[in-house]
Amino acid sequence: MTRRLCSLPRQPAPSFGPGLTAERLGALLAGRRMWVNGTVLHYCFLDADRDASVIPVPGTGELRRVPWAGGKEQQDVVRECFAQWEALGVGVAFAEVGERGEAELRIGFQAGGGSWSAVGREALAVGRAERTMNLGWDVTAQGERGTVLHEIGHALGLVHEHQNPSAGLHWDDEAVYAELAGPPNHWSRETTYTNVLRALDAGESRGAVWDPCSVMALPFGPGLVLEPERYRGGLRPAGTLSDPDREFVLRWYPPAGGCGPQPLVPFRSAPLALGPGEQADFLVEPPETRDYTVGTFGDGDTVLVVFEEREGEPRFLAGHDDGGTPDNAAVRVRLVRGRRYVVRVRLYSTWGSGRTAVMCW
Repeated sequence: MTRRLCSLPRQPAPSFGPGLTAERLGALLAGRRMWVNGTVLHYCFLDADRDASVIPVPGTGELRRVPWAGGKEQQDVVRECFAQWEALGVGVAFAEVGERGEAELRIGFQAGGGSWSAVGREALAVGRAERTMNLGWDVTAQGERGTVLHEIGHALGLVHEHQNPSAGLHWDDEAVYAELAGPPNHWSRETTYTNVLRALDAGESRGAVWDPCSVMALPFGPGLVLEPERYRGGLRPAGTLSDPDREFVLRWYPPAGGCGPQPLVPFRSAPLALGPGEQADFLVEPPETRDYTVGTFGDGDTVLVVFEEREGEPRFLAGHDDGGTPDNAAVRVRLVRGRRYVVRVRLYSTWGSGRTAVMCW
């Protein structure tokens, strides 16, 4: 029997400079998606009388208005799953609030609306009256807790693990399209391509080793994967948080003690105590409004992203990839006094002394 699967809409990619490799472009995209470490993510359940929308009845083409509210039992499963992610020791926290205007994550339970979530900071671009997550079937049923853990993973910025290019999965494309066009998913070809068949850019995925047991991998029955041979009988993740899930999310969100962005004071450098594949956030509060140069120097192969949040919306300002050369990564950006900016640096490798620093001047 085909399982109900998570579906995400394809987001348009922002524009970056020419000449970036797919891996480096993916790193810039991932840097935009992840929360600043130390963030408290507030969530609420949308259950007012007005919380509803018109959706097609799967498989019929008819339209009907379906509420977003869920029962206490479903809400309790979500609360428990937030606690399970937080128990990993991640450097972000979750807090339930009653007012949707205070919540970055707004959760509905619209039956027939599919299960999906905004990915990471994409939630900030969603209108305050709208959902950032929907759980479209009974998550209290046996085996469905994994659906909630999966969607919270998306809310933290994680993407589908079965689309990791390191998986090396060779799908029978037409068999996949046919399988997911039928019940219970009723997916279009575009939805199937976006959520299953499209391989992610190398930097956008979690890395060079894929995890078939990840809670971010979707289950598939036999006859859909052609190669590797061992997956011809299907992919069957357990629906629980795997050890690699924990390791990956802790690289982005280190636990308390290393929690929160480090201050980056203009004209004073900050060392990058990073290993290859790790990233760090630095907070800049400029003392005056003017053009600043932000960059890295030393022996690191880095990608650098600068962004701000203005009126609750994420705003990418600049990004630079040093191209894996000894050249330093630097960008020129205009910073405004009284606003907060985050400089995110991802380290790929080191050479020489191995020392790298970031600076704003």
